[in-house]
Amino acid sequence: MMAEGGGGGGGGPRRKALSLLEAARSRYESLQISDDVFGESGQDSSGNPFYSTSADSRSSSAASSDDEDEQTSSSLSSAAPPRPPQPRAREEAGGGGQRPQSRPVPCPAAEELEEDEDRGGWSPTLRDTPPPRFEETSGPTRQMPPSASAIDFFQLFVPDNVLKNMAVQTNMYAKKYQERFGSDGAWVEVTLTEMKAFLGYVISTSISHCESVLSIWSSGFYSNGSIALVMGQARFEKILKYFHVVAFRSSQTTHGLYKVQPFLDSLQHAFDAAFRPSQTQVLHEPLIDEDPVFIATCTERELRKRKKRKFSLWVRQCSSTGFIIQIYVHLKEGGDPDGLDALKNKSQLHSMVAKSLCRNAVGKNYIIFTGPSITSLTLFEEFEKQEIYCCGLLSSRKSDCTGLPPSMLTNAAAPQARGQYRIKMKGNMSLICWFNKGHFRFLSNAYSPVQQGVIIKRKSGEIPCPLAVEAFAAHLSYICKYDDKYSKYFISHKPNKTWQQVFWFAISIAINNAYILYKMSDAYHVKRYSRAQFGERLVKELLGLEDTSPSH
Repeated sequence: MMAEGGGGGGGGPRRKALSLLEAARSRYESLQISDDVFGESGQDSSGNPFYSTSADSRSSSAASSDDEDEQTSSSLSSAAPPRPPQPRAREEAGGGGQRPQSRPVPCPAAEELEEDEDRGGWSPTLRDTPPPRFEETSGPTRQMPPSASAIDFFQLFVPDNVLKNMAVQTNMYAKKYQERFGSDGAWVEVTLTEMKAFLGYVISTSISHCESVLSIWSSGFYSNGSIALVMGQARFEKILKYFHVVAFRSSQTTHGLYKVQPFLDSLQHAFDAAFRPSQTQVLHEPLIDEDPVFIATCTERELRKRKKRKFSLWVRQCSSTGFIIQIYVHLKEGGDPDGLDALKNKSQLHSMVAKSLCRNAVGKNYIIFTGPSITSLTLFEEFEKQEIYCCGLLSSRKSDCTGLPPSMLTNAAAPQARGQYRIKMKGNMSLICWFNKGHFRFLSNAYSPVQQGVIIKRKSGEIPCPLAVEAFAAHLSYICKYDDKYSKYFISHKPNKTWQQVFWFAISIAINNAYILYKMSDAYHVKRYSRAQFGERLVKELLGLEDTSPSH
């Protein structure tokens, strides 16, 4: 239960605020959510995910602007540990007897609608449902020694044999290119050592946040004399010109990403081999924003020249650690039915994305959190048959609402207080309509509808809610926090070719995953590197420099 903290005497409000913080942190610990995935302090801009998602309310835009003032660090939007069930026959439990559920007086039409919904299997009678059992161990599968370096963790995902293959494919492409367009006398076949240095130079743009990797050899702000001497600019540009992961298309290949797909498959296998996720996971599109430094300094002409990304990247992510378990890439172009243009307009294609991301999750009793574009009754019921449980936010505009009771998708006519909610059940599935300066709807078969939760806010204190709502807030807030920091360490180098953009995004994910494994290892207790320091160390080790100590 919530500690009251603030009793009598001076400093009462301050002590109460501190007790709210402590309660929120204890809730995070009960969910095994890391307090800071990157080991760096400071404010983040995530706030409660409900306030960044449009509520199905007539005043949703006003509600969002009102709540922007209430945004706090993601640790304050955390979920409660399971409480003893509090059975009740009807849906009036909106947080206790002192908070009765206000419902409009039903008219004959409303009564007929309720009867139709009852015949469809939806009932206001709630029952306790046990949580899905999860007995698997989670975390790294391999214990790294205390002396392990940044490159050791990176090469769990991108080992030497993968880099050797890149060198071979690059040399093959260079040879074929020169046979067709004429000999290049300045070209010398690339070696494994040079391929590592090539990767190191491009990865360095994620630390310096400079878009042009060639700035390393310039005399400007982003120049880096300490690493520029390892390879000359002319040699780097030659490797960049011919760089390939797959040099030629096979006769059987029709996939638009054939030049990078073998690397993505290898990376996926390495993710599966190196880490076992916790029970709670999130399906979402990670934040891939343009580099803010570049956007702030470039001219309008440079902005117009930039091409929009031709793909969308989706991930399944462990919400306890931030480790990205699975990657799925959709191309915007192409006549195939899974193109992104169709994906944004057809909810069944979002389901296809979810099924692809969860193909390795069958039978493991995972709890998957989803956004409005993926949440649907049909998908959740199909996943339940595969022993995959879900908790998702619903939107009447973005979600597939097929099979859901219409009375739960319309807002109550009577004014409602923050924390009031209605629930209907169908089998193990609960449909929740919760009010907090706007109506928010959730579909879940992972949490019992009779268990109570609470959202903690600095200004307004506790807001009652079902446990499913609190769990959703906790895990999605954590992913928002991860995204805020994760996006800062994407490789800033932006090639024009789509397959190369996908490749460098995948490398960025691999480095972030490597850092998460490093933080969970004994090596982190020997030298506590921040994410930026880890990146600097990795670059120097890829370049073969002896001095690998991070800058401070």
